[in-house]
Amino acid sequence: MDSLDTVAYGPDGPTERELRLLGEVKGKRVLELGCGTGAAAIALAGQGAVVIGVDGSDERVAQARGRADAAEARVDWRVGDLADLAFLRADSVDLVLSIHALSEVDDSARLFRQVERVLRPNAPFVFSFEHPFALCIGVDGTLRHSPSDRGPIDVDGRLLYVRSFSEVFTDLHRAGLRTDHLLELRGAHAKVPSTVVWRARPEGA
Repeated sequence: MDSLDTVAYGPDGPTERELRLLGEVKGKRVLELGCGTGAAAIALAGQGAVVIGVDGSDERVAQARGRADAAEARVDWRVGDLADLAFLRADSVDLVLSIHALSEVDDSARLFRQVERVLRPNAPFVFSFEHPFALCIGVDGTLRHSPSDRGPIDVDGRLLYVRSFSEVFTDLHRAGLRTDHLLELRGAHAKVPSTVVWRARPEGA
């Protein structure tokens, strides 16, 4: 079963082995938003976490369930809106993880409020998404979309929303979450950063 060292925060990496943002997960209740086909959720379960994986796609969750069965990993898979966490009690989650899923969410402010509600005091929210530069500038360095165009824009068949750092900081703050880690990641041959990784915690924790 894959370890957390293999979990990458973006298509160009890096992995959890390099960033060490999640901390010890054994025995922790972990929520992954945008779990896709289940790689990270299964790795978390393999390290002893109690994992809930949520994704908006029935097809992806079905693939994740099949992978989990093959790996003999127990994960509570759910299909639904990533910003609708009404099925979880307040202060009931030890870690929320989301890898390259936030750009697909229309109302990220609502998602942040829901994450803050379910997180226990001092529990981390670790998330990554496409860097706004990468969404606006093509691989050849030419302008593909206006930075002022918040989208959604079509990127390789995915409808994504472009979010500035100031927008994310503001929405996190208003939701009661404070940022304690921020990284801009760029692949070896990329002209601009491709991914941004954040870690935030409930205010006052």
